[in-house]
Amino acid sequence: MESSPLISAGLPIALFIIMIGIGMTLTLRDFRQVAVYPKGMVVGTVAQIVLMPIIAFALASLLALPPAIAVGLIIIAACPGGTTSNLFVLLARGNIALSIVLTVSASLITIITLPLITNMALQFYMGTEEDITLPVGKTIGMLVGIVLLPVAIGMLVRSRKPEVARKAESIVSVFGGIVLAVLIVALVYGTRDQIWKLLAQAGPATLLLNGAGIFIGLLAGRAASLTQRESLAVAVELGVKNGTIGLMVTLTLLESSTMSIPAAVYGVLMFPIGFLLAMYGRRVIPKTTAGLGE
Repeated sequence: MESSPLISAGLPIALFIIMIGIGMTLTLRDFRQVAVYPKGMVVGTVAQIVLMPIIAFALASLLALPPAIAVGLIIIAACPGGTTSNLFVLLARGNIALSIVLTVSASLITIITLPLITNMALQFYMGTEEDITLPVGKTIGMLVGIVLLPVAIGMLVRSRKPEVARKAESIVSVFGGIVLAVLIVALVYGTRDQIWKLLAQAGPATLLLNGAGIFIGLLAGRAASLTQRESLAVAVELGVKNGTIGLMVTLTLLESSTMSIPAAVYGVLMFPIGFLLAMYGRRVIPKTTAGLGE
């Protein structure tokens, strides 16, 4: 279940570069819009923190999952969106500023909620409870280093050299697509010896969880009268999880390889599904609507 050197070392560097490019597509006005009209942020945060774990509990019961697999499914459901969700939102022409805000806010909130939800799952399915503490400093450092700092650099470049920013937009999309494709291949190759066994154990449950998150994101966005770009951002944040946190909780804190199976399987399946969602976004949202300054 461990990450290959390509993923553990190469991915953060690639994401840093991509987030600089994403920052070049943003202005302070974009974030001001999220703050002035916070409906998207509220809808996305509530769905991420509250609805996703509830769905996981329901799926675990409906599918009669083994206790350890059920706990693992609930843990990955309670994890925040990953930094790659911002890239998927860019590819889908969604609201990138909203996506970044949701990534940061959910990651900070889950420092408190993830241990609580994990212990609820352990008590319900295993009859036990663990003293789980997530690394606050490491989580904040990751958010600053891989999300906030490169985005700020990109925004600074755009304010100083807008021509460079305009040219960078298409390059970032292409580079991001290549990075995600390489990541999918690396994940599948890394689990090649046990991928079918893993899929049999947790594939249906994680696939349903991922699909439910995306559907609820789109549905909640429509019910709350969000724009298509905002709804896509919420849907991606619910569908693209930070699997690293899920693996850390299950493998490091709980020391259970069985509980880590849903996080590992989810980490593989969410990427091709995310690509499909990005293709959908590019079909329904005109490029001019999602361009610079819009």
